[in-house]
Amino acid sequence: MKKSQSITSKLPALAALAVVAAIWCGASEGGFVPAFMLPSPLDVVQALISDAPVLAANAAVTLQEAFWGLGIGIAVAVALATLMHRVRWLYRALYPILVITQTIPTIALAPLLVLWMGFGMAPKITLVALTTFFPIAVSLLEGYASTDRAAADLLRAMGASRRQIFLHLEFPAALSFFFSGLRVSVSYAVVGAVISEWLGGFEGLGVYMTRVNKAYAFDKMFAVIIVIVVISLLLMLLVTALRRLVMPWEAYEKIERND
Repeated sequence: MKKSQSITSKLPALAALAVVAAIWCGASEGGFVPAFMLPSPLDVVQALISDAPVLAANAAVTLQEAFWGLGIGIAVAVALATLMHRVRWLYRALYPILVITQTIPTIALAPLLVLWMGFGMAPKITLVALTTFFPIAVSLLEGYASTDRAAADLLRAMGASRRQIFLHLEFPAALSFFFSGLRVSVSYAVVGAVISEWLGGFEGLGVYMTRVNKAYAFDKMFAVIIVIVVISLLLMLLVTALRRLVMPWEAYEKIERND
């Protein structure tokens, strides 16, 4: 029963994708749009197959940059958000600065990082860390703020220390917010790595995109875009699976609500 409901819930999205693919195919194959501007889906699939080894090699580089940057972003976000939660003056001092940093376009930071750090992997990792840091930090701060104050007062009355209250109440309460921010950040990680590769580098999906764009090979350009979308979706599914593993009680709560 649950499996059939899950399949039914995905039907509208699948139908919408089918309509988009049909319109795309009709526009390109019917000659409504020049082939050099909009390659047909068949040309894109052929490009995916013929360039699979090259795409895989470049995707491995981009993923390496994304994972390193995401790991640093997570570590800094968790540490700083926890400090800001525990030390209120630090929250009041740093939170406005964090918000202001998000008004700076990512594409504007990339050339500066390349200028300061060179064309290696360091500027890419740094840009990914900067891009993924904010959603996780803000989500964690909201999670800490959502802690049940009555439960915290009860634990305090029972003699629990501030550290115990944090470990057994505040941090578990913030986990769902953390994973919500992480879902956003994993997609930002791939995009941030690709953007940084546009402006300098020797390998990666962004470098490959720049090369095929200059060659006007738009079938290969669309192939790269599809690869980036698939990687981002797989990473988001991985976060969802990790959330279920770390927070098994959410599944029981859903069952109880449905009952």
